[in-house]
Parts: sequence; structure tokens; C-alpha cells
Amino acid sequence: MPIQEIIVVEGTHDSALLTSILDCETIVTHGSTVSKTTQKLIIKAAQSRGIIIFTDPDSAGERIRRQITKLVPNAKHAFLPRNLALGKGKVGVEHASPKDILEALENVQTFCEASGTLTMTDLMELRLSGHPESEAMRKKVSQAFHLGECNAKTFLKRCDMLKIDRKQLEDKVEELWKNR
Repeated sequence: MPIQEIIVVEGTHDSALLTSILDCETIVTHGSTVSKTTQKLIIKAAQSRGIIIFTDPDSAGERIRRQITKLVPNAKHAFLPRNLALGKGKVGVEHASPKDILEALENVQTFCEASGTLTMTDLMELRLSGHPESEAMRKKVSQAFHLGECNAKTFLKRCDMLKIDRKQLEDKVEELWKNR
């Protein structure tokens, strides 16, 4: 499966795994602070071929994702659920199976400028925030829409950026509550 965009990952092990199973090129950030040199490389890659941000499903990975998204607002995003990235007591893309990585890259998301249609009140009314089972349900909805794991505020922002409206959320929540 050839990938046109350059995939931005955190470490060399992530890069080695991706290039072993895909026809792709990667940029490695080498940790949670993206150097100025790497930032310039990412911007240049985004301008020439586009990028896919594929960081670990942990706080450091989210921090890197936010840094890069500020540099390249139209970057594509691939998310791997935390439970599929566990290995040797650590969390990381390098611990995922080739099948899970391919699925994550098939469900790449492109965020656009937020439209502001959803509110925190919407999430509360849909029991995605402020309810005893909110976190579990939000996780299921996030997986269904390929948003990555996130708290309520980030969930709201990602839904908004993908132009997921209240009706789409209502339908998905209803479906998932029925299938619990």
C-alpha cells in the first residue's frame, strides 16, 4: 500500500515498523519537543507531498500532534486506540500490529477550521460528558468516527473540526447505547 504523504512519527522504532509494512516515507520527531530543524522539514514535506501525523496515543503524542497541527493546520491525522498500542509496559505505535496500523491509515482524518456547531451542552445532553458512563461512551464514539482517544473538550473540538453535527452524534450514540 503506497502512501503519498509523508508520515510524521515520534521514534525510529515507529518509523522502522511503518516502512517495513508500507511503501512510505517518514519524518521522526525524536521526542516530545519538535526541534526547529524538524519543524522546517515537516512544513516543507506538507507543502510538497502532504503529511499524516501518526503519533503515540498518549499525552506526549497528543502534545506533538498539537505542535505539528499549529504548523500545518491542514495535516491529515491517523489515530491508533491506546489498547492496540500497548507493549512491554509502554504505549507506542511501534507496539501495534501491522493490521491495526493499516486500519488506522485507512481511516485518516483531515481536520478543517472549526465551525462551532457543537457545544459542551450537546455533549452533556447526549451523555458524552457529565454522566457516569460518559468516558466509556465517548471512547466508543471516538473509535466509530476515528477521532483517537480524547477528553470531552478535545472530543468536542475534533467533532467540530470534522463537521460532525448533533444529528450524526445522536444517531451514533443511540446505536452504541442499544448495542451495549
